[in-house]
Amino acid sequence: MTSFWLALQFLTRLPTPAPGELDARQVGYSLAWYPLVGLLLGAILWGAALLLQGQDSLLGAAILLALWVALTGALHLDGLADSADAWVGGLGDRERTLAIMKDPASGPVGVTALVLLLLLKFTALAALLQRGELLALLVVAPLARSAVALLFVTTPYVRAGGLGEALANHAPQGAVLFGALALLPLLFWGVGGVAVPVLAAALLLSLWLRRRVMRRLGGFTGDIAGALLELLECAALLVIALTGPH
Repeated sequence: MTSFWLALQFLTRLPTPAPGELDARQVGYSLAWYPLVGLLLGAILWGAALLLQGQDSLLGAAILLALWVALTGALHLDGLADSADAWVGGLGDRERTLAIMKDPASGPVGVTALVLLLLLKFTALAALLQRGELLALLVVAPLARSAVALLFVTTPYVRAGGLGEALANHAPQGAVLFGALALLPLLFWGVGGVAVPVLAAALLLSLWLRRRVMRRLGGFTGDIAGALLELLECAALLVIALTGPH
């Protein structure tokens, strides 16, 4: 269970027991728990949405989005902002892109990316709350975290040192693939026929981002992984809101 607690500690701000001394293998195996951590987040958001039923949909969406950000500590939003700044400011150069990505400060491109993404998430949540499609909240978070785990087992990690390198070097490919496949019944149960366009959007977005980072960087970084997670959550919410029953 040490790997599970490590995944929960890294991906959320939920209280966890101290993991104690870790080896790289345990760090790598935490990837296998990413879908389950996403499911836990989704369950919390779903429960909050149930409590907000009957309230104004805009107010409910704002509360849900604030809770979502608080539960994750804005970790992945930080990755999105850093990636956006680096991609534009890097001007196509690998080393310049990596250097900007490492800078903790956010520039105007990163801030704009955050505002747009949060705005899209907010409006999608408002639409889902208004229509009572609350089960969608249960599946979006595990879907995005499964995609991040798959990124680690299919794409080179280019930043030496740190947690990301240990994750990439010791990722359990079979367990990650099993976790992603096990998520499919939940997805179809949660959003029904809309699951097909959601999966298509997630696959296309993942392949597009992977192709772009491979061309410029030869792989990905932790910030890129965070950006993928946020973009996938947003894309899934939008597809469900746009294609679900009205």
